[in-house]
Amino acid sequence: MEIISCKSCGRLFNYVQGDRICSACAKEMEEKFVEVKKFVRDNPKVDINVLSSEMDVSVRQIKRWIREERLCFTDESPIGLNCENCGATIKTGRYCRKCKDQMTTRLQGAVGVKQPEEQKRKDSKDNKMRFLT
Repeated sequence: MEIISCKSCGRLFNYVQGDRICSACAKEMEEKFVEVKKFVRDNPKVDINVLSSEMDVSVRQIKRWIREERLCFTDESPIGLNCENCGATIKTGRYCRKCKDQMTTRLQGAVGVKQPEEQKRKDSKDNKMRFLT
């Protein structure tokens, strides 16, 4: 544990992990997030610059919430980020669905987990009921 000054207000606090802001500023930021989320729900087609100025939150912080998948926007919204892998426009997170699926497949292959195959129903005599005599 180290003592550092808060990036937001400058007060000294015991830093353990995460953002380098004190607990009071973290609480304020969380309250601001709730307000932003409500504003986005009420105004689904809002632009990121308008959202930033109306809610008094930096564009950088809004993008951070989007990357953390805390904020999600509709397809009609002009707000979008680029997938960090292929550059496709996404509305939340860091990667598009296609890239997430590819990464999942690669990781499962690397650790030796096989994809579950669809079980095919066989119409043969092996599927019939048997009686013991």
